Amino acid sequence: MNFNSSFRPLVLTVMVSALLSGCTTTPRTPAPVEDRTAMGRSPAPTPATPATELVKPLPGSENAGKPGYYTVQRGDTLTRIGLDNGQGWRDLARWNNLTNPDLIEVGQVLRVAPPGGAVETAGVVVRPIAPTSNSSPVVTSAKSEPNLVNQPNNANANANANANANDEGLGFIWPANGSLIAGFDEVKNKGLDIAGKAGDTVMAAADGQVVYAGAGLRGYGNLIILKHNSTFLTAYAHNQALLVKEDQKVRKGQKIAEMGKSDSDRVKLHFEVRRQGKPVDPAQLLPAR
Repeated sequence: MNFNSSFRPLVLTVMVSALLSGCTTTPRTPAPVEDRTAMGRSPAPTPATPATELVKPLPGSENAGKPGYYTVQRGDTLTRIGLDNGQGWRDLARWNNLTNPDLIEVGQVLRVAPPGGAVETAGVVVRPIAPTSNSSPVVTSAKSEPNLVNQPNNANANANANANANDEGLGFIWPANGSLIAGFDEVKNKGLDIAGKAGDTVMAAADGQVVYAGAGLRGYGNLIILKHNSTFLTAYAHNQALLVKEDQKVRKGQKIAEMGKSDSDRVKLHFEVRRQGKPVDPAQLLPAR
């Protein structure tokens, strides 16, 4: 038997087996990474991300629902809030430390009454000034040194007296000379609409201070708001020209604007009276025509 011829197949068989074994061997995979920092304990909780942190309360939220405070609603402006609460927007900005009065947030709570309850105090001081009809400037001018003979001839005397007994001595006058085209309606019309021609005079209905002059309140056009005391505001809307500036003091009967049709379908003056921010019928406070 030839040794070489018998050994050669054996060597070839071993070599082929080795090659096949190398080709079919599964590649080595890296060992799994193991976090040993916990030393067998439960993993530490993941720190909270900004999205899961508690929401920061809005300014003034601790005063929500308290008297003298108002929670901002969608669509509000500082001017609108002031008008609805009988205040000027500048006062609201000052009381609430607002550096930019155009930046208020829904849900923010604003102070709408003077610090220290000045509204109530001022009201007590003002109201005794007009205990009778004779304290009203409009009535006294019409009935100065009245006598019993002439009183019955004035059919509107009692109506005027009753109206002015509620105006805290301001003696409101009509702000324009045109005819009345729409009366007060608590839902549909929060004031009176007075007809006229473009450029007609619009007068201050009583002594006061301009707390707003501009066109930033939707539906009112070029608007003036006067503050007369701690109780009353008056508003004059749809003007074509504003003749006074904010913080300016005005006198009853002074020309403050020219009638127009800004944000309106016709030339008219829309006139409102607000008592503590709530619309009241101006006709109940104005002298009969």
